[in-house]
Amino acid sequence: MLAPGPIGIFDSGYGGLTILSQIRERMPQYDFLYLGDNARTPYGTRSFEVVYEFTSQAVRTLFDMGCQLVILACNTASAKALRTIQQIDLPKIDPRKRVLGIIRPTVEYLDEITDTRHVGILATSGTIKSQSYPLEIKKLFPDIVVSGEACPIWVPLVENGEAHSEGADYFIRRHIDNLLAKDEKIDTIILGCTHYPILYDKIRQYTPQHIKVITQGEYVGKSLVNYLERHPEMDMLCTKQGGCRFLTTESGEVFKQYASIFFDNSIQVQSIALK
Repeated sequence: MLAPGPIGIFDSGYGGLTILSQIRERMPQYDFLYLGDNARTPYGTRSFEVVYEFTSQAVRTLFDMGCQLVILACNTASAKALRTIQQIDLPKIDPRKRVLGIIRPTVEYLDEITDTRHVGILATSGTIKSQSYPLEIKKLFPDIVVSGEACPIWVPLVENGEAHSEGADYFIRRHIDNLLAKDEKIDTIILGCTHYPILYDKIRQYTPQHIKVITQGEYVGKSLVNYLERHPEMDMLCTKQGGCRFLTTESGEVFKQYASIFFDNSIQVQSIALK
């Protein structure tokens, strides 16, 4: 019998902390173990094979540390590795364990959100090139028209502490204008990168008020609560003492420094190696 453990949250870097933060708001009683592969970030420019290899190492590590459920709080890992891990790896590791992504939970509520059925995606170049959002949306809602805009400078703005600077305004306005120029009927924009909630206020400032701007964490948290309600056998394998621990493949001090951008609380971090 599997022993209950924390819910694992994995990201290639720091952006997944925005997902963790919003999940914890909805599920404060649950225990979480966050793993950031910060030494090898970013994943977005890497091949499908390398992203799968790195993500598989992280998932196995979280399983070894007692997690029975792991959330890939990384758009690139969700796009390039999730399906292979679910279909090929889990049956070999243990079919009772689960790995979930963040792309499907982000789009499965679109039917309730968009009125015009025209949706925009703001994301990294890797996520836009993967076509993961349009493909997932088309599976669920074939009538929704999707347009995407890559925003390669937005993550560096966040990680360099420039999210609230005047210099960020030019790049944020430019990419929003580019997206809306592609389809004037867009009434909903998905922030398809876990870093982008840090830029939310400026994004909202340069987006017409009638357009909804949705962040992933809100819907991933909502979907996870729903998932555990529908799968009580998995909920029983999640410990509930309100704890949260952090692992990184980087220096713990470096992780703390950058994590403070995303996560308000003081944290304890353990450095590990993935293999």
